[in-house]
Formats: sequence, C-alpha cells, structure tokens
Amino acid sequence: MPERVYGFQGQSFHKLKRACLRRGKLFQDPLFPPSALSLFYKRDPPPGLTWKRPRELCKDPRLFVDGISTRDLHQGSLGNCWMVAATSCLASEPSLWKKVIPDHAEQEWNLKRPDLYAGIFHFRFWRLGRWTDVVVDDRLPVSEDGTLLFCRSATPREFWSALLEKAYAKLNGCYEALEGGNTAEALIDFTGGVSEPLSLDREALTLHLNQRKALFQTLAKAHERRALITCSIRPAEGETVESVLDCGLVRGHAYGITAVRKVRLGERSLLGSCGVRLCMVRMRNPWGTADWTGPWSQGSQHWQRVGRGEREKMGLIVRDVGEFWMEFEDFCRYFTDVVVCRLVERSLLWPRTHWREVRCPGEWAPAPNTPGTLLSRRQAPNLGKNAAKPGGLNQTQRGDRKEARLGERQ
Repeated sequence: MPERVYGFQGQSFHKLKRACLRRGKLFQDPLFPPSALSLFYKRDPPPGLTWKRPRELCKDPRLFVDGISTRDLHQGSLGNCWMVAATSCLASEPSLWKKVIPDHAEQEWNLKRPDLYAGIFHFRFWRLGRWTDVVVDDRLPVSEDGTLLFCRSATPREFWSALLEKAYAKLNGCYEALEGGNTAEALIDFTGGVSEPLSLDREALTLHLNQRKALFQTLAKAHERRALITCSIRPAEGETVESVLDCGLVRGHAYGITAVRKVRLGERSLLGSCGVRLCMVRMRNPWGTADWTGPWSQGSQHWQRVGRGEREKMGLIVRDVGEFWMEFEDFCRYFTDVVVCRLVERSLLWPRTHWREVRCPGEWAPAPNTPGTLLSRRQAPNLGKNAAKPGGLNQTQRGDRKEARLGERQ
C-alpha cells in the first residue's frame, strides 16, 4: 500500500496545475513569492538581483539533462554545503531521488506540447514521520551577472537542483534558513532514514590499525547496503569555518562519500610490492572542485603507476571534477565527523540485511492540572491507574522500589 503524502500548507500540485492550464497562465506561488522575505531574514538581497523563469535564462530548459547525477550539483552563494552534499548522495541512488522528485517524467518540459507547461513543480521531503509534498513555481533568484544565485547544475539548461533547493527553502521558511545546517537532518529529510553521527578520534585511528580497519568495515558495509555517507572536518577553537588546510581540504565543509573500496594493487603499485590491498574512499565536494592535493589526488604521481584500463577494472574512476580519491589512512588523519544515514525500508519484500521500520504511535499532550507540562499519549491514559491508593504504593513507586532492590543485589 503506498504511503500517504501530505500537502505542505494545504497546497495540491495537481489541482493548482489544472487551474493554471485552464486559465492559460503560469503558476505564481502566493505562499513563497519572489520577494526579499523568501530570500533572507537577517540581511538585504544583493544589488541587481532579479527573479526569472528557466525559459528566460535559456532557450531549451530541462529538468534533467542526460539523467540525474552527482555532477549536476554546484553550490551557489549560500552557505548550505550540508544540504548540497546530502543532495549529491541522493542523486546517486535512483530509488531515493524518485521519491523526492515524484512524477519526474511528467514534470519534465514537453517540447511537443509547450501548452502543457504551467511553471509549477513539486518535491517531497520526510518531515515529522511522513512525506510532505512541497509545491513551488519556477521563478528563481538570479544575480546581477545573469547566473543563478544559489544551487545550480554544471549544465546551464538543467534546473532540477535549483528547483529542489527552492522547495527545501520554502519548507524551512526562506533560503537563508538553509545556511549552516546539519547534514544528518538533510539526509533524514531526503530519505526518511535514520542518521547516525560518528565522531572520529583522529589520534587513535592514526595510531591503531585495528580501530582503523573496524571503521573502514563499518563504512564499507553501510555503503554496500545503500546507506548515504557524508563527512567533514570540525574546526578547532580559533579556526575559521571554510578555511583551507595545506592539503587542500576545507574545514567545516561537508563532503559526500561516493565509494568505499578495498583495492588490490599489482606489481606496478607505487608501494613496490605485489598484491598490496589498499583501503580507499572516493569523495565529492559540493563546490564542484577537487580540493585534495595529497596521495591519489588528481594529477598525483600515484596514478601514473596504474593504467586507465586497470583503473576501470578496479573501479578507481573519478566521475567528475568534484570527485577525488583518498587513502583511508589519510581520511582518518584529517576528518573528524562522519554521518551515516541508514535507509529504512517499509516493504515486506525488503532483504533482511537492511533496516526495517517499527512504529510506536504517540503524541505530546498537556498533563492534567499542570499547565505547560507535556506527557506522551501512552502515559496520559495511565494517570488515573497510577494514582496512589490509601495505604498502598502506586505503579511508579513500586517501580522505584524494584530498581532499588536490583541495585542492592548488584
């Protein structure tokens, strides 16, 4: 049975689209208008900013060009790398992005029937335990030089990433509300999964091989089971967010992990031995630039020892300019935080190796005679049963007495 989807702010995509086609006019969203309030809540818009529809920016706009991939995402002037990194992970898994971008074929521009275009799109996000459908029009903020101000694709006529970002901004109140967020929250919003933040002890991982192996196996298994993984370098006290390290990596910046692989290098390995197994990770920068300048970076001498055919056979291919490879030992030396979003499947046919969802319904409700105090719905009906009887103990007191006895035995 398909999951129920709730319309955000009471808007229905199909009803609004039918109304626009009937009137022969493009949709103008009254709940997220092209105004300063939709952009920022603390600062003024940049000079020369305008709102334009995709057809005003190019002759042949598309939702997707040659499908969807991590190459489609480039962060704009907004400090929302956390959201762009999560979207990049989303783009790598068709079963996930098709939930967030429903009816993607129907939403695409129709060259043969331009009269069916209504300037309206919708996207879905997991919010408070349910899928929420967010409707937006196609008017996007454009800077003075004529380019999109925020998230954009490497292909100028592709607009899915910019429209998705606009829908997420609407869900959160405005574009500025997306600055300085949490990657774990974005991954949950995009998948309905369970995010697990991991704080890495760099010193221990660098010194102890066993701990490093255990972490690599954890990430490799999670990636194999289609979990989404991001990582970042937490700035220490006195260090500046988005300051660049000597190795090219950026502090406080979210990277997506697109591959976790153990590679067997042959005789031509730079390490000088036959059959060396090397733990490696492939990462992507939402800025679309490959920052890493250490071993196995783009242009590194390490790659000269491995031919392109051999690299393809081993899966060591950099798919776009924003991606780069690192040895896992170097990864542990620099990165401090990892977020693993494990996907939760609600189908009975899902493999047992994946996580399953168990729901425990409840709600917060005001406690009787205690203004401002909240109890769960499961607690509320028991209030009368737990009331103390004359000469006896209520359930809570009996539970406390039982815990005390258990403590004495230990």
